[in-house]
Amino acid sequence: MEIRVLKYFLAVAKIGNITKAANSMHLTQPTLSRQLQDLEKELGQKLFVRSNHSVSLTPEGLILRKRAEEIIELVEKTEYEFNSIKDEISGDIYIGAGETKSIKLIADIMSRLKSNYPKIKFHIVSGDSEDLSEKLDKGILDFCIFIQPFEVENYSNKYGYMNLGEKDVWGILLRDDDPLAKKESIRIGDLKNLPILISRQAIKKTFENNPILKWFGDDFDNLNIAGTYNLIYNAAIMTENKIGYTLGLDRLIKDTIESPLCFRPLEPKLEVEINIAWKKNQTFSKPAKLFLDELYNYFGKQHK
Repeated sequence: MEIRVLKYFLAVAKIGNITKAANSMHLTQPTLSRQLQDLEKELGQKLFVRSNHSVSLTPEGLILRKRAEEIIELVEKTEYEFNSIKDEISGDIYIGAGETKSIKLIADIMSRLKSNYPKIKFHIVSGDSEDLSEKLDKGILDFCIFIQPFEVENYSNKYGYMNLGEKDVWGILLRDDDPLAKKESIRIGDLKNLPILISRQAIKKTFENNPILKWFGDDFDNLNIAGTYNLIYNAAIMTENKIGYTLGLDRLIKDTIESPLCFRPLEPKLEVEINIAWKKNQTFSKPAKLFLDELYNYFGKQHK
């Protein structure tokens, strides 16, 4: 028994004339008559008393009319409920990010969006810029937070982007009990012969205008690089255990975990910009489009 046929049945029962009912539903009279006859065969009961110009319901037809009205009402209510669920914005937003305290700005936007659309989910994917840009290109990520030395401006042909208006500062993460901790800043001369732990991304020579390599200049090749890292938390554990001094960004360790470490900025000061990017000309999901709108509302006004 099909819902469509039950609607046909109710229309005929209401109008009392097969031809007029067929016209109201944009059907031919023979098509509607055949559908009703098939319904009677399926139920094994005669539903209509037919005359030349009208039809009326049999006792069995009256029973079906009551049940059909209940069925159609339930179906329409169910469809409405599910359409309401469908219309309520929900879904996933995937954001790639390197380690930066500027993620707090993005978290503010997440919070505002979440308060209006509680069924939206956020997924943060960590990694270096090259890995994340590849995921962004493939559509695995909706947005990506890039930290220099990745120069998003060089990819303006394929990315839309926005500067977050904050800068991260490079420096040295070291133990509180280290003699260098007495200094307010660290110069190149202070690092000679010291074991250094450094971000793999920061020393890639594939990046144009790499600010880290520029800061060290010719002295970079003379550094005692004791190891490399992707996540500064792991490097911090190594520094705690006196394996090396971590070259990294500020505000990532001391603010978030109990640690015997301190941070000293490089001198001269080395700052890097933070951008959030997305693929140009892509079709955004509703949640991702709302997130982009929030980016423009927040950063477009504050960081023009």
